[in-house]
Amino acid sequence: MATNERILSGVQVSRSMLAGGLVLTGIGSMLGAAGAAMVCAALLTAGRNWVRSLETPPTALAQRALREARVASAAGWEAWRAEHGSPN
Repeated sequence: MATNERILSGVQVSRSMLAGGLVLTGIGSMLGAAGAAMVCAALLTAGRNWVRSLETPPTALAQRALREARVASAAGWEAWRAEHGSPN
């Protein structure tokens, strides 16, 4: 006989109470999942509406930032080459 069996041999669990608890836990889990889905849907809708209201789309902002980063990188590289000389 295992140790757990000896310890739990005198414990009596009410099956109806256990089943009721499991049912309520399942219902609560489903309600929680439904609430989380509603919150996500509301946030997604609000985010889409906000993006649509912007004067400049996020893709245009990202493209402009990438162009500026490339120009800055090229300028930095040219300045370094002018100071340290060409590696060739």
